[in-house]
Amino acid sequence: MINVIIVDDEEFARSSLYFLLQENCENVQICGIAKSVDEARDLLSQHEVDLIFLDIAMPGKNGFELIPDARSNNAQVVFTTAYDQYALKAIKSSALDYLLKPIDIDELKETVEKATRLIGFNDYENNRNERLKDLTQNLSDKSGIRKISLPNSQGYTLIGIDEIIHIEADSNYSVFHLHNRDKITVSRVLKEYEEMLPENQFVRIHKSSIVNLNYLVEFNSKNGLEVLLKNGEKIAVSRRRASDFMDKIKVYTSYSSDK
Repeated sequence: MINVIIVDDEEFARSSLYFLLQENCENVQICGIAKSVDEARDLLSQHEVDLIFLDIAMPGKNGFELIPDARSNNAQVVFTTAYDQYALKAIKSSALDYLLKPIDIDELKETVEKATRLIGFNDYENNRNERLKDLTQNLSDKSGIRKISLPNSQGYTLIGIDEIIHIEADSNYSVFHLHNRDKITVSRVLKEYEEMLPENQFVRIHKSSIVNLNYLVEFNSKNGLEVLLKNGEKIAVSRRRASDFMDKIKVYTSYSSDK
């Protein structure tokens, strides 16, 4: 048996992973569930934990901040997240594996089997290169993934990032405007998506707006700098972000002409 804790700020994500592990991984004993990094640290101090299923984007402290605690407790880490943009950082942190939400049952089983084999070794560092090789291979299989999962009250909505025209801030919520004219509201702040989406394609042009440059039709300074998008919407560019926006446009147009 291997002792496992689940760390995720979303109730649906915690309960669904708990159910998947209970139903499909007989050698797993779940000894705790945490909603934050601080709660996870408490669990690590109370239990001998072999494996941590760890979300990355959480309020307060993100999942990477738990890595030193995991190492000091000789616990392996599997990142569980809706965003594949974290892949490189996951590799650098020497995580055992990286699972993209919604979690596939077969991938989960493979990860638990890998963890079971690895935990059987006493010398963690001697097997570090093998772990990194396995993780790199696992991530390379997902290198073509260009989707993100947006949490909702029932689970997740999976969308391609190229479907996003722009994202609008609404207090502590983010509203996704999609090319089919649908709107999806997510209970996460805009800054999280600014950090997660590819910066060569998505640009923060205002404190309340991120635009997808693929949908940019024109930008002008008739009424202060503003952009016109393919869906007909006009969005203001703040003075503070104007210089960065123009630099991003130069890079984007240069990249597009080379393709």
